[in-house]
Amino acid sequence: MDKKKKIGKNILQSLSVFRYGGKALNLVWNTNQQLTITLAALTLIGGLLPGSIAYIGKLIVDSVVLANRSGLMIDRQNALGYVALEAVQIILLAATQKGLVICQSLLRVLLAQRVNELILEKALTLDLAHFEDSEFYDKMSQARSQASSRPLSLINRTFGLGQSALTLLTFSGLLWQFSGWAVLVLIAAAIPAFIAETRFSAHAFRLFRWRSPETRQQHYLETLLAREDYAKEVQLYQLGDMLLQRYREIFHRLYDEDRNLTIKKGIWGYLLGLLSTGAFYAAYAWMVIAAIGGAITLGEMTMYLMVFRQGQSTFTAALTSIGGMYEDNLYLANLYEFLEQPMPQSQGKVTQGISREGIRFEQVSFSYPGSQRSVLNNISLHLPLGEKLAIVGENGSGKTTLIKLLTRLYIPSSGRILLDGVDLNDWDIDALRRRIGVIFQNFVQYQFTAGENVGVGDVGHLHDHSEWEAAADKGMAKPFIDALPQGFDTQLGKWFKDGQELSGGQWQKIALSRAFMRSDADILILDEPTAAMDAEAEMNIFNHFGALTEDKMVVLISHRFSTVRMADKIVVMAGGQIIEQGSHEQLLADKGRYAHLFWLQAAGYQ
Repeated sequence: MDKKKKIGKNILQSLSVFRYGGKALNLVWNTNQQLTITLAALTLIGGLLPGSIAYIGKLIVDSVVLANRSGLMIDRQNALGYVALEAVQIILLAATQKGLVICQSLLRVLLAQRVNELILEKALTLDLAHFEDSEFYDKMSQARSQASSRPLSLINRTFGLGQSALTLLTFSGLLWQFSGWAVLVLIAAAIPAFIAETRFSAHAFRLFRWRSPETRQQHYLETLLAREDYAKEVQLYQLGDMLLQRYREIFHRLYDEDRNLTIKKGIWGYLLGLLSTGAFYAAYAWMVIAAIGGAITLGEMTMYLMVFRQGQSTFTAALTSIGGMYEDNLYLANLYEFLEQPMPQSQGKVTQGISREGIRFEQVSFSYPGSQRSVLNNISLHLPLGEKLAIVGENGSGKTTLIKLLTRLYIPSSGRILLDGVDLNDWDIDALRRRIGVIFQNFVQYQFTAGENVGVGDVGHLHDHSEWEAAADKGMAKPFIDALPQGFDTQLGKWFKDGQELSGGQWQKIALSRAFMRSDADILILDEPTAAMDAEAEMNIFNHFGALTEDKMVVLISHRFSTVRMADKIVVMAGGQIIEQGSHEQLLADKGRYAHLFWLQAAGYQ
């Protein structure tokens, strides 16, 4: 029974080479239909021509022998006619092969772009928690590394298999005239190579999956060693030799695995190739003896030898294609495992609230996927329309996580968050985020122009110069932007030509201006918005901040109590819980954690 199960498993494994053929064909078809049709047509022609050429070769040899014996002009003309016909077919076969190369090259570029777009489109639908999960990054890096070329590879091998099948069908018909045993020898000699190819393909893919974390580490080390924003610290801390050594160690570990696989594959390929060589020369001797005995003509012997040799290589190529298809399917399985991952966010439809009560957290808790530890525990608070809320607490107390829940980058593990009486999960995600302007502490420094760096805050007005100016004025970035060489059209960062680098405080004003781009947003979220600014710049911003946010709900995270005290309500967090809340005066009067931190910081300025 176990033997039957094993055989059944092997059969299913062999059939699995066709598992993703339909999806790959559909992907290639949707990429470019004309190229796909041309590829199929050229494959069909290329499969039929070798058998025809072999048969004409036989006619040439026999007609030459006949003309030599008869001396008749008509026999000589027939021989030359067959030569001309073979030349035409050889030219056609060469054109077919060149056409296949052209089609494959064009499809490879188009398909790589198409697959990468699919991967990036899928990435846009995923929850933030996926991007903070190392296993997710492994899946994405695996999907992007080789999957862009694998669909076309699978199609090429599938079409190539069809082409080989047509060629073998014509070859077998010709060879069968000599002996059916010759056909069986031809098939049997190629099977060991197929078994080895399938085995090594599966092993290669297992290596690929196992070592994705190491490959990502190597890419990260490359980034540390070669990026300008890391260079100063790497040089000053003299980290270069240590990082390069780690890079080398990972390479040698991966190389050792590749070397062992390559050597094993090469040795087995050579040994199994000897079987094919032995089978060919045994058939060669058989056919020579038959020709000497007069059983076949010289032309037939020539044809059978060519058919057997080409048939052997074609059969081996076909079986190798099946082995390659198996490997392609393994990679494509990883790609579609990523693409078909369920979308985590609920698809809400609400675009307008049912009340004007602002933001309300009701016993909200949150744990990261796969973790038993709660980052937030039973958070309940209310931020009415037009009020300012400040959140303070030590690093790791849950402040930024709370913000990410409010912006629906995370979804609560329990409890719910309401905006104007509607659960955040029921809001249309685009409608919800249009109501929010945000600046995170680790905001992105886009290698775009200054205007675009501000404009990304509202992609609908990305190129609206007047909106840039209004937002930059509110964020107090306009004076230094106007002083740049091309003003708002100045390239920022050092990645591209003529790029201008900014100070930390200037970048933060750019990010603050970005949050003001959404002039219709009534929720403004500021996570350490002035951490990189000097005290005077911070004071100037918050002196006019109240007027700018008069009709908005503001959530502010800051370690500077001079900033926090402007809020209508202050929440103190510790260990993922709210331990105090109230106005600045109330919390000072309570003489609790807030009062302790406030007077501790104030003492530093005395």
